[in-house]
Amino acid sequence: MTAMLAAPGKNNRPLFAAKDIKPFYLQNSPQIFPQKSDLLGLITSTLRFVVGPKYDGEYLHQVVREKLGETRLHETLTNVVIPTFDIKNLQPTVFSTYQAKARSSCLDARLVDICIGTSAAPTYLPAYYFKNIDKQGNPHEFNLIDGGVAANNPALVAISEVTKQIFDGNPDFFPVKPADYGRFLVISVGTGSAKAERKYSAKKAAKWGVLGWLINGGSTPIVDVFTQASADMVDFHISVFFQALHSEQNYLRIQDDTLTGTLSSVDIATKENLEKLVLTGQNLLNKPVSRVNLHTGLFEPIQNGGTNADALNNQKRHT
Repeated sequence: MTAMLAAPGKNNRPLFAAKDIKPFYLQNSPQIFPQKSDLLGLITSTLRFVVGPKYDGEYLHQVVREKLGETRLHETLTNVVIPTFDIKNLQPTVFSTYQAKARSSCLDARLVDICIGTSAAPTYLPAYYFKNIDKQGNPHEFNLIDGGVAANNPALVAISEVTKQIFDGNPDFFPVKPADYGRFLVISVGTGSAKAERKYSAKKAAKWGVLGWLINGGSTPIVDVFTQASADMVDFHISVFFQALHSEQNYLRIQDDTLTGTLSSVDIATKENLEKLVLTGQNLLNKPVSRVNLHTGLFEPIQNGGTNADALNNQKRHT
């Protein structure tokens, strides 16, 4: 989504407008995540899920290549930060426009390679390998999976990148100083979770083996646990951080943790489910601004905070 909004199109305008994102997902998700409805198809899909990725990713790769072509990271119309995870080096690889513009950078990869790499969710889509040649002609290998395993909520990655640029004296941020975090404005948009559903328990998990952690009621518990833990730790950290600076209003987290059933799945791309997700997103705008309760981990409305739509409009006026 970041690449779609930041990649250059005609007349140096974004390749996609925000209004194009919903139709893109509605049109392409059923082909990226094809659903098996017959019994044989379900059995085949389950067996494949155990021994390899649930989906081959070929349609996703094709669409991304068609849309992004040879565009490289340094060409984005605004500065972006896209986290991935390199399974060969066992460490995150963060692709940043600022770093891509550096003369010695090996990170100025094609957006198509970055997008395919960071979409490679373990168990769902295959890991992705590519080689990038830097400006000095040196080859660099990348063995990537979904950046969500390291930064499912990339807000802290973005804050860290801005801080690094300030330390390096980037004129884009003058006169902001490294300690001026109270001047940061952070809007973090989540993709929803089923936390309130409480669908797992220690009593159930105590009986799981490898298969139970991989497949349970149409979900993948091991993936849910790691991605939710990653996202929540970031939200906890940033919430406490801005509260300590008495700048709570500078951090807006928009998230729905009340998803249930198929709405919280990663890959159920039926027409009915996608339409319900659209409605959920629209309703979320009209819900009250909420902050995570540091004791319960659940989002709770704040007093006199208005709606998420109100908060976004207020943030817009201050930028």
